[in-house]
Parts: sequence; C-alpha cells; structure tokens
Amino acid sequence: MAGRVQPVLAGVVTALVGFASSFTVVLAGLRAAGASDAQAASGLLALCVASGFVAVWLGWRYRIPMSAAWSTPGAALLVATGSPPGGWPVAVGAFLVSGVLIVAAGLFPPLGRAVAAIPKPVAGAMLAGVLLPLCTAPVRALVELPVVAGSVVVGWLLLHRFARRWAVPGALVVAVAAIALTAPPTGLTGAALIPSVTLTAPAWNASALVGLALPLFLVTMAAQNVPGMAVLVGYGYRPPFGAALRTTGLASLLAAPAGGHAVNLAAITAALAAGPDAHPDPERRWIASVTAGAGLAVLGLGAGVATTLVAVAPPILIEAVAGLALLGALATALASAVTDPATREAAVVTFVVTASGVTLIGVGGAFWGLVAGCLMLLLFHRRQPAAPDQPALTAPDEPAAPDQPAAPDQPAAPDQPAAPDQPAAPDQPAAPDQPAPAAQGRSTRVS
Repeated sequence: MAGRVQPVLAGVVTALVGFASSFTVVLAGLRAAGASDAQAASGLLALCVASGFVAVWLGWRYRIPMSAAWSTPGAALLVATGSPPGGWPVAVGAFLVSGVLIVAAGLFPPLGRAVAAIPKPVAGAMLAGVLLPLCTAPVRALVELPVVAGSVVVGWLLLHRFARRWAVPGALVVAVAAIALTAPPTGLTGAALIPSVTLTAPAWNASALVGLALPLFLVTMAAQNVPGMAVLVGYGYRPPFGAALRTTGLASLLAAPAGGHAVNLAAITAALAAGPDAHPDPERRWIASVTAGAGLAVLGLGAGVATTLVAVAPPILIEAVAGLALLGALATALASAVTDPATREAAVVTFVVTASGVTLIGVGGAFWGLVAGCLMLLLFHRRQPAAPDQPALTAPDEPAAPDQPAAPDQPAAPDQPAAPDQPAAPDQPAAPDQPAPAAQGRSTRVS
C-alpha cells in the first residue's frame, strides 16, 4: 500500500500544479482568439478531459509516466496572434488542422524529423517572441494596479524562493483573493459556474491555416512534444513517440470543436511524475502520470468557476498571472536562442520579427519570424550541425522490456577511473587478458 501512496500523491500534485499554473494562459488565449466566456469554459473543460484521457491511456498502456497537458505555448501564441479573420469558427478550424498535422507526424516519421530539424536557436527564438507579450504583463500590471498586482508579485517572489513548485499557484490564490475583495457584488450574477460543452462548426481560410494552424503545430511540437520526449528519455525511459503523437493528435481533433486548441505531451510538469520524487522504482512511476491524468479531468469541472473569475477580474491582472507562469519558459527559450554565437543573429532576427506582432497578408508574426530566421541561416550559415540534445523521433512504439528497466536516477559512474599516477604494484601485474583500469575508464566514458 505504501508503494502506491507516493506515486498517487505525486500525481495529485502534478495535476494541481499543471492546472493552476497555466489555466489563465489558456483562457486568455481562447478569449483572444474570439471565444465567448461560455466557449472558453468549454474549451478549458475539453482540454482537461482530453489531456487526462491521454495521460491515463498512455500510462496504463505502456507503463511509462507519460504526462499529457494542453499546449501552454500554443495558448500564448493565440494571445500574440489575436482573433483570425473570420473569428472564432476559423480559429476552431485551425485547431483541427493542427491536430491533423500532429497525427500525421505520428504516422509519418519523416514529418516529425523535419520538425525536429528546425534549428534549435530559431525554434527557441520564435517561442520567446510568442511568450514575450504575456511576460511583460506583470510589469504593466504593477503600473496600472500597483496594490493588487504588487501583492500578487510579492507572493510569487516569496514562494519562488522557498517553494518554487507552488509559486504560480500561490500567486493565483493571491489574485483570486484580490478579485473577491475588489470585484463588484453583482459580478457573479447569472454566471454559469458549471461548464457545458459548446460546440462550434469550424471554418477555414488560407491566412488562418498559414498564420495560426501551422505555427500552432510547430510551437506545440517544438516546445511541448519534443521536450516532453527528452524529459522521459533523460529519466531512462524509451517512450513510444509515434504512438504518443497519434494519441495526442486524435485527442486534439476531438477537443477542437468544443474549443480546445491542442493536446500534447507535458514538458513543464513531466518531471513531477517521471522523476524519483514520484517513486524510487522507475517501474512504479506510471501510477503518478495516470493519477495526474484522472485529476486533471476532474479539475476540468472547475472550468466554469475559473472562467467566471477571469471574466470579472481586470484583464491585466489575469495576464500578469499568466506572465508569471511563463517566465521560466521564456528564460529557457532565450537561453536556447542565444547560446550558439554562430546562430545568434538569426535567432535575434526571429525573436524580433515574432515579437513585433506584425501581420502580413493575414499571417501573424510567428510564421514570419520563423521564415526570417531560417532565411538568415541559409544565407550566412550553409551547414548547421545536428542538435545533439534532440531526442530521436524514430523511437519504437514499444518501450523497453519491463524486466530490464533503465535506472536513470542511479547511473553508473564512468568518470571515476583509477588514477593514472597510481599504477599496479610491480609484484602484482595486471592479467594480460584484463585491461588496466584506466583503459576501462576511457572505453566506457560517454562522450
């Protein structure tokens, strides 16, 4: 029994942190794309249920802690892009196309490899440009609402220092308390606290396909699915990436008519379920991801309350909480963009064009930023080395045999060979068929 309690508790924490840390980003993105309050609540509910189903199915099927979530960078992209020409139905059509592309990446490995082949600095710069508008919201909120926003920021700072995992949920609690104290008494009158599924017939146009559907697919793959895969590989698992893409793509297709923009592998909260804190035995950690999936689906029932709170709050305050949730992702994206001096200028061009928010022939800045960065690389850097830290997208659809699990938290120590200045004693020579310890250390070292 004790062996089950630990991963279950880890799964509950994963669900709570994942939901509270970024649901404000999702609601801000859906509303920016043209959704009404009821449609935004429906979208959040659909994303919770779809993500929860994916996590439960993948964890149960493959006995691997494969956490699922909504695309937080994708929601930030919706904020940066705004309502497409044609409004909310066109946005729903773009969500469907993005889901089809994710399924296609799972069915055709060359497509997945092509996405992974996008230079990491350019992909990081595009993501940073998408996140920047929301990440500046806390600063603007401090100017417009110094008392309320100041209390939120102070709460975030204190928790970020002493309990980093709970920093954003804690800031959200402070924001909710501030909303309750400052909102008008009639703010909740007539509000639908229980969410309902609101279906929208999709529509399509060329500008939305290029300016929203394609960037949403690329951001979700580059900022969520590939890093989520890397987290699992880093903990010693061999996740079936093709099956994961097909499952998350189908879940995205099912959630899109109800307002869900994208479902994917979790990247930010993946370590909570896959790391040793979930369970010392790597074979038992899948229980944490399954519990997290079930918990996230249950938390979706609070989508109506969440949407109502967002509706009665000052918009800049909600954006401030969302910006605090994305600061870590922005830092990671910027570091990825400017680490390599050889590609730094191309990454900066990508970042500037994306962050500018320009719209050309109906296509938003994220697409043009990606185009500008890739053109810079083609013009000034003919050959780019392959990124060594990208996980292989051709991983088999079957995980490693359960009787031979990898133990990522107890790796061998190949970097401690015998000291070369302490040779064997002359009266005890090494056997001729057994190499010296120093040679063994060199042969097993991973370069």
